[in-house]
Amino acid sequence: MEPQPPVLLSAPRMLTLLGSILVSLSSGTNYIYSAYAPQLGARLFLSHTQLNVIGLAGNVGVYLSGPAWGRVVDSKGPRIPLISAFACLLIGYLGIKHIYDDGTGTATSFMHLAILIACSCITGLAGNAGLAVAINTTAKSFPETSRGTITGLVLSGFGLSAFFFATVASIAFPGDTSSLLLVLGLGTAMPMLLGLVIVRQIPLPPPSTTLGIEGGLHGREEYQPIPNGDTALFIRENDSHTSLLDPTEHVHVASNYHVPEPSTTVELVPDRIVSRGSSARRSTSRAKSVHDGPNIYGKQLWLTPDFYLVFVIMSLLSGTGIMYINNVGSISQALYAKGNPNYDELEASRWQAAQVSTLSVCNFAGRILIGLIADLIRFRLRLPRAYCFCIVSTLFVVSQLSAISVNDVAHLWKATALLGLAYGSLFGICPTIVIDWFGLSHLSENWGFISLSPLVGGNLFSLMFGRNLDSHASSDDTGTHSPLPLIRRGGLPSEHQCFDGRNCYVSSLYVTATACLIALGLSIWAGVREQRKTEAKGEVIWDAEE
Repeated sequence: MEPQPPVLLSAPRMLTLLGSILVSLSSGTNYIYSAYAPQLGARLFLSHTQLNVIGLAGNVGVYLSGPAWGRVVDSKGPRIPLISAFACLLIGYLGIKHIYDDGTGTATSFMHLAILIACSCITGLAGNAGLAVAINTTAKSFPETSRGTITGLVLSGFGLSAFFFATVASIAFPGDTSSLLLVLGLGTAMPMLLGLVIVRQIPLPPPSTTLGIEGGLHGREEYQPIPNGDTALFIRENDSHTSLLDPTEHVHVASNYHVPEPSTTVELVPDRIVSRGSSARRSTSRAKSVHDGPNIYGKQLWLTPDFYLVFVIMSLLSGTGIMYINNVGSISQALYAKGNPNYDELEASRWQAAQVSTLSVCNFAGRILIGLIADLIRFRLRLPRAYCFCIVSTLFVVSQLSAISVNDVAHLWKATALLGLAYGSLFGICPTIVIDWFGLSHLSENWGFISLSPLVGGNLFSLMFGRNLDSHASSDDTGTHSPLPLIRRGGLPSEHQCFDGRNCYVSSLYVTATACLIALGLSIWAGVREQRKTEAKGEVIWDAEE
């Protein structure tokens, strides 16, 4: 007799969840880039455009490696990605630290710039490897009814990463950028080794379902194994010609499901078909096959219109988020420097760190809240989870309008909080929608392809922001907004610093606000389209049965 899988709230399952959150926490350190980017630029004489290229290299590493890591995780399991993440995080952050420590205030050579870009890229590779393992393992270790919440919980660790490591470094080594990079190198690599021991897929227990003649299902199908083809339990309609012990009454399609044997006496359920994740439906003359969720991957994925719809929405929204995240340090410095003859470098760095912490905490909160909201919409309101895209897009629009209106660094936290909440919600809901639209069997591979979308918007908007900021900085020395005492103050060198407040960057925000409005329109269309598809499927089933 084969051993039974652990129950839902068993110690191995909870240990896997905690381990996945820890791995996810160590995978999201790209969000902390803006906490040390201005200091890196000041020490190595880098322009805002060059800093954006370095930051984008980390994002390229994260998103470009998605399909490859997804295929490895789906086929080989977590060991190879976790070992690779350990090595890449250690090499990447210690490499950046070495170049930073060797900087002497002279212009950075092309070779050093290339090494910085490469180091940033491999930290992104490592982050995606850890995140792919964490999402895949928990998604396949918990039932469908709690998948949105559990996935959001794991992804929240990814969003909280910047706040956690920035807080540790600021308490232990305040104002020391070199020590921050050391903390990032060691503090992110070691949990990957721990994940090798505790992060593993836990099989789901059989569904606990009780059948009754009047109430139908007493309780519900709480646990569902990983879909493995068409699997379902069928019960024919009871009429006066139905035998109580008719051996065709029960169809056992796959061994993953616990189905009564033909000799077992079972209470009849009139007009019911019990299938995973769907309400009970009527059957007339014979049991009908019900496909247990979609299974779209590979070439078929690229031929599906839904793929391009979610790809465009993700590209517009994530590109806006990446632009803001990579440049919020520069935004806070520009606002703090505006008309401030008593510029204090330490105080400026505190405002900068406050934005990073606010962004990280709200990113964390967004990933948890959207998971709860998604499950509420799906199982309470009986609506597609795709409607969550409307909530996320609205948050992005409001965040950009808020950032446009900010003139004082003391109020920048409001726009940062909204952006963090929106960005976390976006990456909290997308994996769940990928499961709903394309299936669970190839989750990591499909999510890897969807993860290519931020490369488009992220590169476009970030480079636009950097060039816009540099254009204002290059002409700012002769403007009326930068008095002589400010020319040699802290932060970036004077030729790469803009002191004109929101005018330094606001035109870029108008572009991203427009992009978010377009994404909102597409999100509404996605929700309505998905609901119509669901209703159409229901109508087809009923028509066929009648």
